[in-house]
Amino acid sequence: MIEHDHDKHDARIAARVEAEIADSFDEEFEMEMDDERLAKLVDGKDRDAEAGLLDRQLYFKELFRLQRELVRLQDWVVNAKEKVVVIFEGRDAAGKGGVIKRITQRLNPRVARVVALPAPSERERTQWYFQRYVPHLPAAGEIALFDRSWYNRAGVERVMGFCSDADVEEFFRTVPEFEKMLVRSGIRLIKYWFSITDEEQHLRFQMRIHDPIKQWKLSPMDLESRRRWEAYTKAKEAMLERTHIPEAPWWIVEADDKKRARLNCIHHLLSQVPYEDVPRAPITLPERVHNPDYLRGPVPKEIYVPAVY
Repeated sequence: MIEHDHDKHDARIAARVEAEIADSFDEEFEMEMDDERLAKLVDGKDRDAEAGLLDRQLYFKELFRLQRELVRLQDWVVNAKEKVVVIFEGRDAAGKGGVIKRITQRLNPRVARVVALPAPSERERTQWYFQRYVPHLPAAGEIALFDRSWYNRAGVERVMGFCSDADVEEFFRTVPEFEKMLVRSGIRLIKYWFSITDEEQHLRFQMRIHDPIKQWKLSPMDLESRRRWEAYTKAKEAMLERTHIPEAPWWIVEADDKKRARLNCIHHLLSQVPYEDVPRAPITLPERVHNPDYLRGPVPKEIYVPAVY
């Protein structure tokens, strides 16, 4: 019986690995897909269904529908001169970067900016803690997506001992007031925590270890975070308890299934902003001007990129 259960477990892991590989290829398809191609996507074998995950065809259909809505939201933010901040937090390998990629995929990077700050410099460590985040807050008509944020202090800095207990307590006292000030200034502040299970994080780390394309995602800090799972859990619970405020509540995204997590998060994000269609004047392409005196000069062949493909 035990051997049979072990075989079932191995089969389930193998199905997940195959689904993860298919998901990696899907990421490339997503940049090129449209509804007409979507109907031809499925090859008759639903690897995600075999792994207990969301059907790929349904996923793509809903993803493109939601991305069209994101474009509408973007146009409204620009037209209404709104300011939006979205914070993405969660354990390592929880899928934050994946959902941010899908949100920004078809948006104007001058409107929707991703903020992913490195570790603070020596100078920044001496500043007011929130100071290095303030320059990245949006102006009118902008959306700032924080791939990790000032909540580093409540998570990695606390667990890894990069700050003192007094620093953490001061953070918890200050962050509600800081966020209330942001909201009073006209910023729409939305905070997401991506939640994954112990087993799922273990599987995703194993995938990164064995996939050369994704090994760069594993840092020594990530590996150490795996060892300190329980410490991160306690830190997360304290963070949610101390910083879940009416002006800027936390929203938990169940993220063991990457595709469901992406769709659910984008759908919820759209529900948090009262966007509407922006009236647009018809666009007419002007006639190209032809000048009879124009003569195109020769271009040296040696400066062309070789046509290897």
